[in-house]
Amino acid sequence: MTIQTTTIDYSQDGKTFEGFLAWDDSSGKPRPGIVISHAWGGSGGFEQDRARALAELGYAGFCLDLYGKGIRGSSQEENAKLMQPFLTDRALLQKRMQLAVEVARAQDQLDAAKVAAMGYCFGGLCVLDLARTGADVRGVTSFHGLFKPPGNTRGKKIKARVLALHGWDDPMVPPDAVIALAAELTEAGADWQIHGFGHTVHAFTNPQANDRAHGLAYSESANRRSWKMHVDFLAEIF
Repeated sequence: MTIQTTTIDYSQDGKTFEGFLAWDDSSGKPRPGIVISHAWGGSGGFEQDRARALAELGYAGFCLDLYGKGIRGSSQEENAKLMQPFLTDRALLQKRMQLAVEVARAQDQLDAAKVAAMGYCFGGLCVLDLARTGADVRGVTSFHGLFKPPGNTRGKKIKARVLALHGWDDPMVPPDAVIALAAELTEAGADWQIHGFGHTVHAFTNPQANDRAHGLAYSESANRRSWKMHVDFLAEIF
């Protein structure tokens, strides 16, 4: 097994983006692809590590880029400034997500009929929005994502299976938001699962998260358990 990686430039509305693809080259056959949506700071090493981990499992991992080639945040203030336009304009967010899926499907290493998506924090919201549009993907996994509905997808049927992995004590997503997501997914006809991890707050997969006073903290157990649930979910949907 040799994990190969490459960057892929793509564009929309005159803006260039840089994706990252990882795959195992031991087989010449296309493999299922997982589109990875980044947190609020932009795509980077964390997402690329997840792509490599997926490649080791026999998938192709494609890290999307919502912000533009070379545009990344380096502080909470910069991250918030980059993310806010997409929270304000969810149609733009959904357009960028749909583009990323199309770009991933166009890669020779991927089986275009077998594509899923996953995302962290802001990226978790992004993959939920992808599902909310009725996108033709096998499934989406949201890791400590934001659940607020976009307001422009009511009445659409969700084709993708949905797995939401949530820290129960996450101050950004209180229990009533979890219940609201369950009702929304049920109304949209989705095959859904929501798993809550007790004594767990936001960003539980990020070893650098260490600000429990503001609801951000890594959890080894939640990180390990959520990844196993995600791997099992992928095996089921493919």
